[in-house]
Amino acid sequence: MEFFCLHRDRSGSLPLRSRLTEAHWSYMDGYADELIARGPTFAPDGETPTGSVHIVDLPTPAAAREFAFEEPNQQAGVYRDVLLRRWRNLLGRTMWDFPGGRTGGDRYLVLALGPVEDKDLTLPGDTDELIAFGPLLSDDATIWLGTAALLRAPDPATARGVLAPHTYAETEVHAWEFGGRR
Repeated sequence: MEFFCLHRDRSGSLPLRSRLTEAHWSYMDGYADELIARGPTFAPDGETPTGSVHIVDLPTPAAAREFAFEEPNQQAGVYRDVLLRRWRNLLGRTMWDFPGGRTGGDRYLVLALGPVEDKDLTLPGDTDELIAFGPLLSDDATIWLGTAALLRAPDPATARGVLAPHTYAETEVHAWEFGGRR
């Protein structure tokens, strides 16, 4: 089962986050074979972390909850909240398989919640710049709750355009980069 996890930083937690970098990476190293994508989100300045994305393939919802809530930054209070949803990998690959590689161009997380009509999510016509793409689903994977996409784009407006306008109640765009050890 695939899961999308977004930990959102609380205000003022950057010093604590910085102290826990190695603990966070070591924890994620334990899930290296299960990770589909990972990496931090940033404020518009492109420098200040605002959260952490992890897309992971785990056997049960309980295993996903353990992954999300036992993470060292979560345990220490770096994050203000956690979004954890079932997810379906429509690209069928990991971020490490992205043909565009780890560098070059700006990367974004596009998170869209509350589809305004019940229909099937389909891939955009051009998938060359998509790193990860799929629906956010209910716990039993029967209800479409939104969409998460990681992609390379020249700017936030172009990134937002990967999803059809007026399809969601709310859409967020965050600067994002490949995570993990370099």
